[in-house]
Amino acid sequence: MTKPPDPDPTGEPSTDPDPTGDPSTDPDPTGEPSTDASPDGDPPVGVAALQRPDGRAKLTVLRRRPLRIAAGAAAVLLAAAGLVASAHADGGSRTPGGALRADTTGCGRPPARLPAGPVSFSVTNASKVYLTVYVVSADARLAYAEIPWLGPGRTLPLDTTLTGGQYAIRCVFSSGPVQTTGPIRVDGTAADAVAGYLPMDDKELTGPVNAYRGYVTAALPKLLAAARTLDDDVARGDLNTARADWLTAHLDYERLGAAYHSFGDFDDALNGMADGLPQGTGTPDWTGFFALEYGLWHNRTADQLRPLSRKLVADADGLISDFPSEDTDPGDLPLRAHEILENGLQFQLNGTADYGSGTTLATLEANIQGTEEVLGVLAPVVQPRDQALLTRLDSELPALDAEVAACKDPDGSWVPAARLDATRRHRLDGDLGDLLEQLAALPNLLTPRNHA
Repeated sequence: MTKPPDPDPTGEPSTDPDPTGDPSTDPDPTGEPSTDASPDGDPPVGVAALQRPDGRAKLTVLRRRPLRIAAGAAAVLLAAAGLVASAHADGGSRTPGGALRADTTGCGRPPARLPAGPVSFSVTNASKVYLTVYVVSADARLAYAEIPWLGPGRTLPLDTTLTGGQYAIRCVFSSGPVQTTGPIRVDGTAADAVAGYLPMDDKELTGPVNAYRGYVTAALPKLLAAARTLDDDVARGDLNTARADWLTAHLDYERLGAAYHSFGDFDDALNGMADGLPQGTGTPDWTGFFALEYGLWHNRTADQLRPLSRKLVADADGLISDFPSEDTDPGDLPLRAHEILENGLQFQLNGTADYGSGTTLATLEANIQGTEEVLGVLAPVVQPRDQALLTRLDSELPALDAEVAACKDPDGSWVPAARLDATRRHRLDGDLGDLLEQLAALPNLLTPRNHA
């Protein structure tokens, strides 16, 4: 996964598709000051806007950022996703579900019976910790609306549309307690009722995270071996062989795209582009694969390249030593499953990341393979939530891989992205765009909630 230039002082460029800006940074519409810390620990960071699993809500995908989100702002995100709303979509009124005062000993007292249709509960967090609130099925397995992070002393609406059946309100406190109200019987039917969805328990991602870290741990020695082979080529002045071995090593790294947030400064050292550097490609301390690519394909001598190849080996070796001590944010995996190929579209298919080798399509293929690895470890948690999505992705990713792999000249060398004919470029762009739309559902579908 090509590391993009970093003009954002927070450390990550925004990929927010909304031209009005990132809603997670909007002022709290309630007018109250943000509640940024809980006596019982930090609130969540980088909450992605959620999409209702029935697909009826507007899709909003946010890059995970190291910032805190107040409860009011979180409600704005959910309103954009259709899980919490202040007004019914058809303009009609909602049945009042009552004011619920939640603390660690109880979740309030909603009405025992309600008519089917739009309903609105008003929830106040009377505790001193953060609170996640759900409208749930009688067995508490499915949710029909949620407020993901309600700060102490805050009040927000919990709105949804219910058809006939048994429901309850469930409160999950960040300090551990879980409280559920008595049953709410809903009479009648509602044609536009919200489809129940399975919230992602944060502990469910432990297995996928461990599996992916195992994949990366096993792959890093191969990366180091490839870097050493490249360094040996440069050391003996065999730059023709070095060009071939550069690609092998670079693709080994690009297949690890979902882990780069766990690589710390090593990612910049190994795979940083020249864009944004003070002197561009002439910046003296520019290192890594792209610096080597530029030198190998711009007539640098072996003596000029050797410091770069030795540094590559040292950084790959340092990454192996450092990686076990780095954490992997569980929420990163679903997000990176989309972002790996988002960057592939931006930097590889368009040839932006080509520093002379003409192999960005090979990098795109490696990115596809890296995405397949991520999807493989996420499959057990995607399957019970959206089997149809998993089936489509299992089909479309290999198909795109084969389509990209065919972009070679008769001698087997990769066609530079700039030489793609218009028909093939248009088809690849469309197929990659369609796949990204499918992958964009994953961070919303798998946003981790408090363990209940």
